Amino acid sequence: MPRPVAPIVSMTAPTPDPRVGLKAGRWDAGQAAWNMRMISTTPPTGKTLGATHSDLAFAGKYAIQGNYNGFELYDISNPAKPVLAQSYLCPASQNDVSVYRNLLFMSSESTNSRSDCGFGGVPDPVSKDRVRGIRVFDIANVKHPKLVTSVQTCRGSHTHTVVTQPGDNDNVYIYVSGTARVRSADEVPGCADGGIDDPKTARFRLEVIKVPLAAPERAAIVSSPRIFNDLPVPAGGRGRGNGPPSPPTGPNQCHDITVYPEIGLAGGACAGLGLLLDIRDAAHPVRLDAAADANMSFWHSATFSNDGTKILFTDEWGGGGQPRCRDTDKMEWGADALFTIEKNKLVFHAYYKMPAAQTAQENCVAHNGSLIPIPDRDVMVQSWYQGGVSVFDWTDVEHPKEIAYFDRGPMDANRLVSAGSWSAYWYHWVIVSSEIARGLDIYELVPSGLITENELAAAKTVKMTYWNTQDQQRFVWPPSFALVRAYLDQLTRSNGLRSETITTARTTLADAERRSGSHRKDVLTELASQLNAATAAAGDQAKVRRLSAAVTDLANAQR
Repeated sequence: MPRPVAPIVSMTAPTPDPRVGLKAGRWDAGQAAWNMRMISTTPPTGKTLGATHSDLAFAGKYAIQGNYNGFELYDISNPAKPVLAQSYLCPASQNDVSVYRNLLFMSSESTNSRSDCGFGGVPDPVSKDRVRGIRVFDIANVKHPKLVTSVQTCRGSHTHTVVTQPGDNDNVYIYVSGTARVRSADEVPGCADGGIDDPKTARFRLEVIKVPLAAPERAAIVSSPRIFNDLPVPAGGRGRGNGPPSPPTGPNQCHDITVYPEIGLAGGACAGLGLLLDIRDAAHPVRLDAAADANMSFWHSATFSNDGTKILFTDEWGGGGQPRCRDTDKMEWGADALFTIEKNKLVFHAYYKMPAAQTAQENCVAHNGSLIPIPDRDVMVQSWYQGGVSVFDWTDVEHPKEIAYFDRGPMDANRLVSAGSWSAYWYHWVIVSSEIARGLDIYELVPSGLITENELAAAKTVKMTYWNTQDQQRFVWPPSFALVRAYLDQLTRSNGLRSETITTARTTLADAERRSGSHRKDVLTELASQLNAATAAAGDQAKVRRLSAAVTDLANAQR
């Protein structure tokens, strides 16, 4: 494979856009990079070669990558040389994964999914050998994952979300998003199809699984909230794919749900609508609001801002298998829709779409991404299938702006072959991308005028013991010189504080860093006092107050 392309580093987007017209190829495709660089790419091997690679989860030093033949665990402690620690075979789709402590959860929706995780499928239309729902694994020993149990659901599990309940340290919950047809009651007792007025129907409900952490083998469905009742019929009409038209009702299932337990909210991306849910009682979520948008074809996934005041919904127009980023496709279609949350209501503001026109041979549309912990900014990395990986700033919800990207040319120059980034997530200090056909890609952002070295250094101080993007955790920055300098960089960028005050603060900060103990604390305490005094005359008083608080926290951290 060719060496990764050297990134263009600049404050302004390169013109003409180097993503347009890239050479096709599986391993030797042309590349374009701006303000980020590829650290490594790890091709699939064995029976995962040729399988669709799907979603990602993270635990400790491991990246866990699902694929339609099972899952793989990579040691990414050295992101330049990921090490495959385990390849577990268990054919199904989508085999989306999530993790909590020693437990790995995996979605299964396809009819070929066997209870013994074997190949060969299940030929009988009704069979007790079929598993469609959630598989639970114990991965305490990553070399020998153990299948603990499988929880059967009436519509399988296309995706799922691990939900933690604040104050409950004994259990986790799983919201199951199953989009398949209702299974026969002969295969799973209790399953029944029916309309929205049928109280027994397996449609129009969310299935909630409770997993006792001390006895995960007892995982079971504990509730089926009817969060889809009384929803309007969506006004869109472009459709997700080529299947039969949907019945004239509101959505009967979500594609994906992102929860933010610390603020007690969830965002449900539910085909024709976006939902806002109250999840303070994790087993019994309650719908607060629903949003419709004629430009949105298929509400796919959601991401909250770190402070929980905004939410972004993606539109997977065409189902991920179609070219939806051509120069003839509207920028409002197959994009992200950005909302604020005001008194538990969703208020629309703007769209964001990766701006580089792609070819008809590239499946491209908005897909999975996560926040990057740049302090006091809402910066997100997102996959766009063969549209590559895009990093954008949506701090200003009315004016989202791309600030970095990496892209390859199409897999094939003459026909559409499915490939590209399924998921791209920040974990610790790198961006990890699950490439549908090419394996595991790892990137890093490089300092530019749009993200400074100090902002990246502050981001690297945020560590998680595990990370499921759909189970959003609040970023908290520990006291550090990098955090203080990141705020100073932002105030410089925005002219939010007098340049003389910023210069003095940088000099004083450098002096404090050379000192230790009480001497350092005294210098930092005096600096915080000076910044407090400068707040009234500042152009961005709120940020100066956060800067002063960060200096005070750093002073109090000294011993």
